[in-house]
Amino acid sequence: MKIFGCPINQHDPNTYDGKLHYQKERYCRIKRGEYSGDKQDWYFDQVVPNFKDKSQIFSLSFTGGGFYNKLRRNEEKILKYSLYPEEHPKEGPLACYYQTIKEFDPANLWDYYHHDNFFYSNHHQTHAIYAYLQSGYPESDILVTDGGGWKFNAVFFGKDGSVTNLSDVMPLGWLWNVSCKLSNFKGSEAGKLMGLSAYGEVDEYFYEVLELHITERMRRKEKFYDVRGVVAEPRIVAATMQQFTLDKVMEHVIPLKTCDNLCVAGGVAYNGYMNELFTKHWKNVFVPTAPGDEGQALGCYMHADYIINNNIHVPDIYAGQEYDIDQSEPDYHEIAKQIANGKIIGWYQGKSESGYRALGNRSILADPRNPNIKDIINSHIKLREDYRPFAPSVLEEYYQDYFDTNQPSPHMSRIVPVISDDIPGVTHIDGTARIQTVTKRQNERYYKLISAFYDITGIPMLLNTSFNCQEPIVETPEDAMKTFENCGLNTLVIGGKMICK
Repeated sequence: MKIFGCPINQHDPNTYDGKLHYQKERYCRIKRGEYSGDKQDWYFDQVVPNFKDKSQIFSLSFTGGGFYNKLRRNEEKILKYSLYPEEHPKEGPLACYYQTIKEFDPANLWDYYHHDNFFYSNHHQTHAIYAYLQSGYPESDILVTDGGGWKFNAVFFGKDGSVTNLSDVMPLGWLWNVSCKLSNFKGSEAGKLMGLSAYGEVDEYFYEVLELHITERMRRKEKFYDVRGVVAEPRIVAATMQQFTLDKVMEHVIPLKTCDNLCVAGGVAYNGYMNELFTKHWKNVFVPTAPGDEGQALGCYMHADYIINNNIHVPDIYAGQEYDIDQSEPDYHEIAKQIANGKIIGWYQGKSESGYRALGNRSILADPRNPNIKDIINSHIKLREDYRPFAPSVLEEYYQDYFDTNQPSPHMSRIVPVISDDIPGVTHIDGTARIQTVTKRQNERYYKLISAFYDITGIPMLLNTSFNCQEPIVETPEDAMKTFENCGLNTLVIGGKMICK
């Protein structure tokens, strides 16, 4: 039976049909694809037609953030009105499922609701199933923590699929959003705040403010937000929130361990410090390529396929659209030589990655030995805050020569201590780096390029950051050319074709 996976979100809209992971932000060129005038286009073009196709299963999850932002304050209305077009509230194709979804409360990882061609799973189940099935682990604990979905903010699944609701005691994603607002960032910019955390110190007063928010949330039985009179520098807020995150994980998550494997999903799974902490307590830790809501469609599809077709579907981490580009092999030695000589390269190959990390198909690449490269890329190419660091992509067979960590990190999901003085360009102010370990099996072309750089310099890694400038990661060859022309990149490689300024 064919399946179409689709979450209904106010942000990060995406769909998946078993082959193409359509991430709307890559096409509308608005970060996180947040709705403006095109919200109705998305609903009518994607949701309604696929639901009406009775030859396939329509697999849905729902994010508590809502489909229509103006209804955000009333979660019941958000849910009700997100299930059909607001112009026709009594005639929408999903309206008849409103009460079922409202009352659905999973007691196990694999619980679901299925009627005719409609398949529903809870938002946090969808995150968890995507991470677990992609990991390949025979059994696993699973932590899902994010800004909020329908019914949960944080939930832990044991190896038997049992559910522990951590929403009241550990609403980390929501508190990161609170901290962002206090620091004059958007709620969706927690990644920026995490990068800033290394520059600050933990503040006891703000730590107590965070504790108060949890206490009041539990007492009032609803989200609580009040920072009136709270004055704190963003770097202090960031450092305190980061430590608060690690402390809450130690207090509430570590004691729930039921096996040696752990999968982590939800928006907070982008927190590399937290993920590295888990490696000290679980033998194997897996974070998928798109752990936030941008990967919800994948989990929707995988859950329905597992239940209905008895099939374990594992999406390719490069699940974007195929484009007509030069498929010949690039000149790896020449490109590596340019990087070694100080050039900054736009690297565009094959299909785009799922998620917000560039994993070697939509990347900007540079020399990790250059101590000034971070400032150059931030100021002349990415045009972003000067404190934000860049990641090293390192050949997997050499990662422990440069980084103090006990397992590979293929999806750039963990922040680990750097133990070499040879790579200042990718070493953050606190002596860490968010590493990506690269194998030939995962990405052969990228592996060959890093190997060529290793042959020239003796350093088996490249600085890697997402191929974009103030926009989502480039999707099409035209996006790549536009970004190349409008920023300080020296060379663009599209497939086997190299273009130099």
